[in-house]
Amino acid sequence: MTMVTKRARQDAARLNFSGPLSGLFFVLMVVFILGPLAWLGIRAFAESWTFPNLGPDGWTLRWWSVVLGDETLGRAVQNSLALAALTVLVSACICLPAAYAFARYEFWGRRTFLIGLFALNAFPKMGLYVTIASLFYAFNLMSTVLGVLIVHVLGTVVFMTWIPAAAFAAVPRSLEEAARDAGASKLRVFLSVTFPLALPGILVAAVMSFLASFDEAQGTYLIGAPDIMTMPTQMYTLVLNYPNQVAAVFSILLAIPSVALLLAAHKHIVGGTLAEGFQIK
Repeated sequence: MTMVTKRARQDAARLNFSGPLSGLFFVLMVVFILGPLAWLGIRAFAESWTFPNLGPDGWTLRWWSVVLGDETLGRAVQNSLALAALTVLVSACICLPAAYAFARYEFWGRRTFLIGLFALNAFPKMGLYVTIASLFYAFNLMSTVLGVLIVHVLGTVVFMTWIPAAAFAAVPRSLEEAARDAGASKLRVFLSVTFPLALPGILVAAVMSFLASFDEAQGTYLIGAPDIMTMPTQMYTLVLNYPNQVAAVFSILLAIPSVALLLAAHKHIVGGTLAEGFQIK
């Protein structure tokens, strides 16, 4: 009885101690995550903010008009959206057939190829981009849309292959066989059974690929600058040559597509579709 009481007291003490720690951890995480966003929000509308004042000296919408009225920044926004959409389209055309093959067929070197996809992201990307740049110089692809597009597609291969492959593998073969027994052709079975069931995983892969392309900076700057500038690469110029308020506004605009797409796809991501995309065997 004494041992039980002693253990109960120890458990109660642990709970009493873990409560404040959990609260402190939660507060720190909120500050860590929301703090930079709050700082950007204040900066974007602040006339100026001088030390040691705790708040801005005034409020204004002037910085938003500077960003929205700047042709260079507007072109960067257009380039980012267009490149990201084109990257998803090209990546899907290349990777989805490969994802279906990985999911449905056994062939020599299958696991090696799957593991090799991760090799693209297993090493510092700058070394890869420098090597690519030396090849692009030889083929006159520097400062071209095609060169930048190749760099972006390379960054999306792992998402657009692994996640759809797992989605295709999760489709019950019995449903496909039932459709074939009913007289449907292989193409009709794929379009009416396999593809709709795998579509949530494919959409998650498309969202992750869009975000990877939209946020890509190093390769884009090395291959595309100064002729092709996107929102992430334009941030270098903003930080060096523009007021902090302009950089804050541009950062908020850069974050809007990412937040919107993640909110749109959160059901499938939270539901495990993203994790399942890395469980193909």
